[in-house]
Amino acid sequence: MLDIKWIREQPAALDEALRRRGQPARSPEILALDKARRDVQTRMQELQSERNRLSKDIGAAKAKKQDASELMARVAALKEDTQKLEEQEREAAKQIDDLLAILPNAPDATVPEGRDETGNKEVRRVGTPRTLDFKPKEHADLGTALGLMDFDAAARMSGARFVVLKGALARLERALAAFMLDLHTTVNGYAEHNVPHLVRDDALFGTGQLPKFADDLFRTTLGNWLIPTAEVSLTNLVREQIVEEGALPMRLTAHTPCYRSEAGAAGKDTTGMIRQHQFSKVELVSITRPEDSDAEHERMTQCAEEVLKRLGLPYRTMLLCTGDMGFSSRKTYDIEVWLPGQGRYREISSCSNCGDFQARRMSARYRPKGDEKGTRFVHTLNGSGLAVGRTLVAVLENYQNADGTITVPAELRPYMGGMEKVTHAR
Repeated sequence: MLDIKWIREQPAALDEALRRRGQPARSPEILALDKARRDVQTRMQELQSERNRLSKDIGAAKAKKQDASELMARVAALKEDTQKLEEQEREAAKQIDDLLAILPNAPDATVPEGRDETGNKEVRRVGTPRTLDFKPKEHADLGTALGLMDFDAAARMSGARFVVLKGALARLERALAAFMLDLHTTVNGYAEHNVPHLVRDDALFGTGQLPKFADDLFRTTLGNWLIPTAEVSLTNLVREQIVEEGALPMRLTAHTPCYRSEAGAAGKDTTGMIRQHQFSKVELVSITRPEDSDAEHERMTQCAEEVLKRLGLPYRTMLLCTGDMGFSSRKTYDIEVWLPGQGRYREISSCSNCGDFQARRMSARYRPKGDEKGTRFVHTLNGSGLAVGRTLVAVLENYQNADGTITVPAELRPYMGGMEKVTHAR
């Protein structure tokens, strides 16, 4: 959520940030609502001062045994007026909060301007796509031919955008998750967590999925929501908390299933494992001081890239433009892995710096060291480290052989019981 004080002081900056995101100016509307609320607050203070003065007069009149009924009637009327103003103030505050709740984060000055993914900027490209002496297949064809990937069985029980993995492919996906967790916890300094997969409204509001993106989520009949990413659970660990500065940065990771309705993805990636309703992901979350978040963003992105480097998967890192960034982000890097079956790079991770946007929504603060009084909002960052299903897709396509078998990357063999090649199911 954006800072109302910043909007008051720099309304043009808000409108410019919204323009860069392709949205209309909102400062006149916000400032009008804010002025109305502050005018009501001023009037309430005036009435309270008058009530205090009349209360003293009533006390003095009673002390002199004079009739104070008119003064008391006036105090009662002021009380009624104050109650009406309090209701007006609550309504004005709600209108402001509702409006701020749907405004996206202001993009960082280094973010390129653009309408969609065509405006993204390539930052670096690592690894050279393997030269194959045969026509590469896509992962769905490979997995199905091996008898280890079953979309039909999944569809019979769950519908479209689900898959059943069997045997060596099920183990390979588990191996990928274990490898990522071990790398991030033993080398990259993240603390592993096992977090809830069901959360309440306020948790999703805190990370920015609600209210704007409710249609992209799954909700239970009891009112809980299935997490679209472990970012929700991990970031909400500091919800309504005051963290000591010495505890920062906090680096957290978790491997969880993720659930998304893909409401806006009609016609996109309707086959295969690229875009599913249920998938697993190893998530990275950092909680930092404001002055450290930019460096932490670069570090987090490098941690995610390291997974691909160790697996020998070619990739490129893209700086997203203003029109392609997520709602809560002020700056995002997308990591895209090379898929020879598709002949193009596809997103496998997004690493975002949200600044204090989420922290304001969830009231997450830290207490500075030294003589500084009060508290400050933390900065929050999140990234995929990586999306496990998409990494499996990348391994299948990049390590495929002419006979349809899959060579197991060396880094994963210890997790596969020494298996060097995935072959046809028996």
